[in-house]
Amino acid sequence: MKADDVIIRTAEKRDMHAVLDLITELAVYENARDQVRNSTNQLIEDGFGNNPAFECLVAESASHGIIGFALFFTTYSTWRGKCLYLEDLCVTEKFRRAGAGKKLFDRVLQIATERGMKRLSWQVLEWNTPAIAFYKKYKASLDPEWVNGKLVLD
Repeated sequence: MKADDVIIRTAEKRDMHAVLDLITELAVYENARDQVRNSTNQLIEDGFGNNPAFECLVAESASHGIIGFALFFTTYSTWRGKCLYLEDLCVTEKFRRAGAGKKLFDRVLQIATERGMKRLSWQVLEWNTPAIAFYKKYKASLDPEWVNGKLVLD
């Protein structure tokens, strides 16, 4: 498969089962399968309800269906203003390095630019060398100084 065979489009409710499958695949890759608590219904509610918490793009192949996704949302920086946060970008392993990830990331960048966002942010695991190499092609800064903090509330 070539990147030309892939279209990037806005996700729809009916795509959320495939997106959840990709989320699970990503969690397995990151050795964190047991941490996935989301469901198709929760994704539909959170992404398509009265107050959507995220937006999602899918990479779709006519012959293979949905092979990737990018999930993002608006954040705010007190130093910069409106920003876009890319929560996850994933292409199923079989189709990696065929250009679908680039098409997804380029579309997210385009959306951020069109909306006047001041920054696009994301996280990447320090051992995920293929992803780090991908982001470095964009001349992204990968800052080792910041420590990530989180409180799990469920």
